[in-house]
Amino acid sequence: MEKKLYKSRTDRKLCGVCGGIAEYLNMDPTAVRLLWVLFAFCGSAGIFAYIIAAIVIPD
Repeated sequence: MEKKLYKSRTDRKLCGVCGGIAEYLNMDPTAVRLLWVLFAFCGSAGIFAYIIAAIVIPD
């Protein structure tokens, strides 16, 4: 069975990107969100990556 990356419909705070990535990687969504925040503070590339992921990843 092939796994596909989708935005989460149940575990979403903004767009469901971190929840969907957590489901795909079988991780805790809070850990993914914390990693994303750390990535955002390192040169603010995380903010642009989140916006792009929110547009590109299907619902």
